[in-house]
Amino acid sequence: WAAPRTLTAMRDAKEVWIVEGIFDAIAHVQRGNCAVSAMSSNAYPEASLKELAALRPGNLPTLVWGLDNEPGARAYTLKHAKRAEKLGFKSRAAQIKQRDGKKTDWNDLHLRALASDEPQEQWHADLAEARYLGDLLMAKTAMDKALIVYGREKRTEFHIEHSSRLYWFEFDALRFEKLCREQAADRDLAEVDELEQEAVAKLQRASASIHQIANCYPEALYFQRHEATDESWYFFRVDFPHDAPSVKGTFTGAQVASATEFKKRIISLAQGAVFSGSGHQLDRMMEDQLFNIKTVDTVDFVGYSQDHSAYIFGDVAVRNGELSLANSEDYFEFSKLRLKTTQKSIRMDIQRDAEAFRTEWLEWLWLCFGTHGMIALTFWFGSLFANQIRRAHKSFPFLEATGEAGAGKTTLLTFLWKLLARSDYEGFDPAKSSKAGRARAMGQTSGMPVVLLEADRDTPDKAHARSFEWDELKDYFGGGTLATRGVRNGGNDTYEPPFRGTIVISQNAAVDASEAILTRIVKLHFRKPNVTTESRVAADNLNGLQVEDLSHFLIKAVRAEGQVMEKFKERVGFFEARLREKTDLRLERVIKNHAQMLALLDCLRLVIDIPDDMIVQTRDALTSAAMERQSAISADHKVVNEFWETYEYLEGLNNGERSTLNHSRDPNKIAINLNEFVAAAGRNGQAVPDLVDLRKHLTDSRRYKLISVNTAVNSNIRRTSLGADVTVKCWVFKKQ
Repeated sequence: WAAPRTLTAMRDAKEVWIVEGIFDAIAHVQRGNCAVSAMSSNAYPEASLKELAALRPGNLPTLVWGLDNEPGARAYTLKHAKRAEKLGFKSRAAQIKQRDGKKTDWNDLHLRALASDEPQEQWHADLAEARYLGDLLMAKTAMDKALIVYGREKRTEFHIEHSSRLYWFEFDALRFEKLCREQAADRDLAEVDELEQEAVAKLQRASASIHQIANCYPEALYFQRHEATDESWYFFRVDFPHDAPSVKGTFTGAQVASATEFKKRIISLAQGAVFSGSGHQLDRMMEDQLFNIKTVDTVDFVGYSQDHSAYIFGDVAVRNGELSLANSEDYFEFSKLRLKTTQKSIRMDIQRDAEAFRTEWLEWLWLCFGTHGMIALTFWFGSLFANQIRRAHKSFPFLEATGEAGAGKTTLLTFLWKLLARSDYEGFDPAKSSKAGRARAMGQTSGMPVVLLEADRDTPDKAHARSFEWDELKDYFGGGTLATRGVRNGGNDTYEPPFRGTIVISQNAAVDASEAILTRIVKLHFRKPNVTTESRVAADNLNGLQVEDLSHFLIKAVRAEGQVMEKFKERVGFFEARLREKTDLRLERVIKNHAQMLALLDCLRLVIDIPDDMIVQTRDALTSAAMERQSAISADHKVVNEFWETYEYLEGLNNGERSTLNHSRDPNKIAINLNEFVAAAGRNGQAVPDLVDLRKHLTDSRRYKLISVNTAVNSNIRRTSLGADVTVKCWVFKKQ
């Protein structure tokens, strides 16, 4: 594209600017330049150039390639210039300096100049800088490029990149002055300043030296810091002159401060990368690259960052409902915020295309798992907002999924993980890990479930088995501290990351834990289904779905964050009031947990369409689950139940005429010596309990409340041979 007056100006213009956009061409025309738009960086205007060559034979203008300053456009600039040379054209280039990572074009420079106090001076300054950067791009050798830099900056030593190799340039100013004086004397010139520019350039080249100090080009992109742990790194990109892709990685402060450490780090980071520079050369290079380098905030997990109000998932992020992709330097830009995650061990395959999201799976899920599947789906969905919910309501429930082998728990879990962009994943066994290992595993994600598998079974790893207790999960209900570790800064600072995820317990047996844990749980118990042809096909369909078919659910959900939290706030109070109307529900924590799940079920409808009958049945199932949880917590542990049933059986052997185990003289109390109880049970063919378990659980007895342990009781059923009273150590309970 060319403006009409440009076509006229082309007949005698000394330079013809070739830019990308039409508005860029118009900006140059308004500044008095002859400019045309190629419409795209990859478009080579061969026919137009041939026409221009025919129009001005022997008097061709210089072509100035003013394409965008980005890798692809720079490569095309060099290709186009080489092709134009074959037609007889001389070529130059002009590259606009990019500031703050934002793309700037010629029209932007034109508008910036108009807005300045001295428009003409500002435009010429920007144009001179662009020509300088263009000359650097077009330099054919490292020496040519270095001399261009020297001509502008007059520094006598510096590093330079050419063809993705690192060079060190030095200029001998004394030698240059000597050569200039000798040249001037040979030509009988009164002053050195009278030397022609061409002669001076030759003398500069003779006074300069350049040599390679790395077979690649390492460039510091930004400084990244983790404030909580006081850890920091410099993030580098290493480019190669061959076809291998660029490598990116971090260098510590110590590694950029020592040539030896830098050499070790770069060769381990990038295959075949060798740095042979000296400490002095590295210091000067780092001074140039690290001065005023931009800073990027980091988080050491994937998921929701409460401090930044953003979801970070590898190369995809969502903030305030807006989807962002990581830039070429592996971080996200949100207004004035730069952010990235350093967590690389969690692989997420996120489908960004909404059209690829399949929705027929809801019917298959319902057919296979019914209300249990819908409750589990609601929990997975709600986990994405657990941090926001905890901030407002101070808690988020645990989910327990128990059931015999073959009930379909694994199928359900792997399917739900695909909705959150994780394939071939189920969870981990806490009984096979150390406490520090569990803390790290639980801290890798935020706003996602942490699934604990088969923690109830016996394991040969006794050391780790002893280290895991259900009660260590107690603080995670409100987002408590995962672990405390010292910060290596010479002081007494500590790093205490909070638990940012949610807890899912998947095992065959029911959780055997204290009341504090049991009241935090929403429980699902899976039974082996009556398999039909339809349910088998539905299960196969669920298993056959790929993560690419489902993971856009994650994007849909987190983009609806604002609507979800508003809906949740509105509905959770309503459901709490409804559950409190149930007179059998007395535990406030049980009410709160199940009200949150009911509210999240309503919020789920903002993301996917759910038929009304599924909603009604799932609400009824959650209400029933709350009632069952209340009953389970009110009931005694099975060991305690067996104890009292055996006690009552043994007491009834004498038809109630006299007690055989109760030493209490007070008719309102029961005093039992546990060793006597075990012996009596054995004599009468009853199951003999393990005393360690019995002592552990009797303290929470509900049928008869415990008053005291190992109390000396004046026995009502035992005498000495002379008829004297006997004192027996007993566990004393109150009859109700």
